[in-house]
Parts: sequence; C-alpha cells; structure tokens
Amino acid sequence: MFPPLALLLPYAATVSASVHIWPSPKLDALEAQRWDQDDTINGFSSFVQPCTFFIRGNEDGSETGRANGPDWIRTAYHDMATHNAEDGTGGLDASIRFPEEQARPENAGTGFQNTLDVFVAFTTRHVSLADLIAIGLVTAVENCGGPQIDFRGGRIDAAEPNAPGVPEPQGDLDAHIASFKKQGFTQTEMIGLIACGHSFGGVEHKPFPEIVPEMNDPNNTLSVQHFDTTFDFFDNKVATEYIAGSSQNPLLVGANDTTNSDKRIFASDGNKTMASFADSSELFASTCASLFARMLDTVPKDVKLSDVIDPLPIKPAEVQIVLGRNGKLQLSGVVRLFNVTVDDPERTVQLLVDSHSGQTTTTTLALERSSSAMGGRIQSPFYAFNNSQEADGNGILGIIELDPVQGIEKMRFNINGKVEDQGGVGFKVQDGVVFSETSCITTVGATKDDPVAGKFDIAVRTGLNPTRVFLEQEVKDSVDRTVVKETNVEKPAQPVSAGDGAYELWSIQVNDANTYTIGAEIDGKKFSTIDTHSLKDLSACTPTKRRVWHKRRTGA
Repeated sequence: MFPPLALLLPYAATVSASVHIWPSPKLDALEAQRWDQDDTINGFSSFVQPCTFFIRGNEDGSETGRANGPDWIRTAYHDMATHNAEDGTGGLDASIRFPEEQARPENAGTGFQNTLDVFVAFTTRHVSLADLIAIGLVTAVENCGGPQIDFRGGRIDAAEPNAPGVPEPQGDLDAHIASFKKQGFTQTEMIGLIACGHSFGGVEHKPFPEIVPEMNDPNNTLSVQHFDTTFDFFDNKVATEYIAGSSQNPLLVGANDTTNSDKRIFASDGNKTMASFADSSELFASTCASLFARMLDTVPKDVKLSDVIDPLPIKPAEVQIVLGRNGKLQLSGVVRLFNVTVDDPERTVQLLVDSHSGQTTTTTLALERSSSAMGGRIQSPFYAFNNSQEADGNGILGIIELDPVQGIEKMRFNINGKVEDQGGVGFKVQDGVVFSETSCITTVGATKDDPVAGKFDIAVRTGLNPTRVFLEQEVKDSVDRTVVKETNVEKPAQPVSAGDGAYELWSIQVNDANTYTIGAEIDGKKFSTIDTHSLKDLSACTPTKRRVWHKRRTGA
C-alpha cells in the first residue's frame, strides 16, 4: 500500500500554493525531470526499467546480481552523508563526483561512477548534478514499487570534495550513532533510513571480499549477496525477513561478525522499529517516504531549496517562437495534461493565442506522445501545437504562423470546453527577442567536422530597446559545473526591418558549430529563449535548396 494517487493533481484541479506559475525556467525544468520520468525528452527512468536493469550488465544477457536502482539510492546517501549538522557544511551537493571522494574506503565500488555516467548527460543550466542525484533516488524508488517522495530543487554542485562522513560496516554501534547524528538523524531515524535503503540492493564480492565470498553463480555473476529476497523492488521484506530470522542480509548474518553493522543497528532499540516495519507495510512506506525526503533535503547551509515541486496540471513545454523567412512568427510546442487518461477520444484540446492587441487565434491540437511516472501509476498526454505534419518528408512537426505585428502575449488552453489560464494569469510568452530564419551559413566544409562559419540573425521587436542582447552557451567551469557563457550581440547602426516592420534584425558572426540560446536584458532583468540553434542546423546564405532548421529543442 502506498499514498493514494488521489493526492496528485488532475489536470482540472485548482492550482495549489505549491504549484509555480509557468514560465519559470528552472522550476519548469526540474518539474519535467521529476514528473515526466520516462518522457523521451526529459526522463531517465528507462535506466531503472525493468528494475533489474544494470547499465554494466553482461553482454550475454546473464544476470549480474546488480541493478541501477540500488546504485542510485546508495549514491544519494553517500553524497549526503558528508553533512555536518553543527556547522552546516557538506550534504547532497554532488561532491561524490570528485575522484578524491570516490577513492575513500567508505565509497568502495563502481556504483557511484556508474550512476554519474548516466546523470551527467542530463545536467543543464537549470538542473544541477546534485538535483539529478536527488531525482535519481526518487525515480528509482517510485518506479520500483515505492511510495511518492517529496522533491525540492535548487541544489548547488560542490566546488571541491567534502569531508568523509559515511560509516563503514566494521564500525561499532556508537560510531554509527555518532555518524548519523552528525548528518542530522536520530538513532531511530538511523534504523529507519538504513532499512529503507536496504530494501534495495546488496553487497558485492569484489569491493567487499571480507563480507561476501565468491558465489560462482551464473545467475549472479558479480556475486552480490542481497539485503532481502526482492532486492530490485521496494517492500518491507528487509524487515519481515529480519524479524522472522530468515534474512540472508550479509550485514546481518555474515561470517565476520565485525562487519554485521545492520545486525547491531536494527537490534539497538530492542527491535522495536524493525518489528513495527514488519507489522505494517504502510508504516514502512510512509516512514521511508519521509526519511528519504529528509535525506535529499540535507544540503549545505547556504543552499536554499524550493518548495516541494508539485506537478503543473496544465504545462506548456518546448515552446519556441522564430521569425520565419516569410516574415511570419512561427510558434511551436506542446502542452502536457498531468495524470489523465492518455488516449481519450472524447477530449478536445485547443490552444488560444492572445495577441498584444487582444485578438485571439484558436487552434485544435493533436495528441503527440505521453509520459509516465511512478512506474506507470501516472500517465500524462502531450498535445502538439499543430494538427498536421509538414509535407516535406522530414517528419518535422508543423507550426502555427502568427501575424508578427500582432505578435503573442500569452496562451490559454480550452480543454473540453473549460478554459485553463493559471487562474487568470495566462501562460505568458515573450516574443520580444527571437531567432530569425534568415540566419545562415557563410562557410561550410566538405564534412561535418570541417570548420564552419555563419551568422545568427536575432529579431528584436521594434521599440523594445533592450539594454543587451546576447548569445548564451552552456559550458563547463573548472570543476565541471554547467555555467552559461554570454556573447554580446551589438545593435546595428542601421538595423534591417523585418516582419512587416514589427522587428529589426541584429546580427552576429559565429565561427563554430556550438549550440546557442539567446538572451536579453531589459531594465536590469534578464530573460532567455529555450530553443537552441547551431550553425550546423542552418542552410547556406545562398542556398540552392532550402533546409528546414526550425525544430523542437530538447528540454522542459
């Protein structure tokens, strides 16, 4: 039994105080990663589906005894365990990525690097590696039978390794109690957190030969002795098997009693906590949900986390506006309806585009794809901002063309006759600074690896008068954190008019094939587009055949 899904917002629900207003780029990105767990754009739950899947599995398909989910959970705890509650240092901040930390005896094994190898590909300017480590635990637990876990965002990746903090199996009971107290947990919470974490996984022979012997089992080629009989699934068997005396947990019944840390810890309150978990799977699930959330929220004192990120009932995504070669504004994107039946033939979804003058354009949208979360217990359909595909043979979704003078101020959605507009606010869209399809390549090599050069044209709405316009590129700093590099675009002395006079074009020469977004600053406030562009996507400035380059980005 798990917390009822009725607690989750259906698409027609009233927006709660903890649901943010779209657009909010950072929260939008975190919300997508949190709630679209298996979406092809954002999610990474495919790495824990099925729950037995191990990224370093045997080529012949035989079972290794390991799974990714337990590695993800262990990574989150070991990264957090550096926290010092007295001075507020350490905590869940991705310091586990540093080789110096992984080399410590407390961090033996390959599970951390295996985990990070997956997560690093999903980091962006808005989603830190530390946030992904937290989301990884949530994803692993929820997709493998576990309860819903509250997630807050805003973790900051550490600039250097943290102090040691993970207790090792050979430590005595007092050492474990002291270690968890330093992290901010009581003795009872220590018992609970270890039991919750040890609902998954086990101990592998290679990094811990003194605990687990070589098994020579073709169905367990890495010789992993599991904590319970359902090592890849969340349930309370870690407690029921312990109380029944049938557990094969290597930290309970290992031949070397010195490393039987679970035995000492579970019995430290006379088995009171473990007995309560064995008696009630509901209590075990709710306790684990609370303790995991506490663990994920254990961060350095100078890090301020967001409120719990609830799902947006109605959420636009991948929204981009480009000024087309024909002078029209081209709008594309999708809208997600959270936790409703995906294929409902009776549902109608319409996009209402409100212009700057108050005119409204209505377009009926078509179902494009779906996402899920919590192992399929949540399903969410996505409707594309078009109802057909361009007949160009490229499979690129069609676009909605808008009058550039009228432009777009906000969107609303009519779903089965009910207008959804975030309580009257609407879904605000900026069309003040956008890419122009007149961007093109001036120099192109014979192969994709040859040097390339060209220009980006940026359309700035007439009369907007931004303080700055700039290209943005996501790069890594000296300690491998994602940061944004800005390159100013100078305002031309005599701008070229475009879009029936609604825009003027600012241009910048680019000599690489990097991916860029654009940003602007007006009255001291910055904003950015979410669509990304690269010279490699553009046509030649003097084309013999037009290439379509306006396409959907990956992101929230």
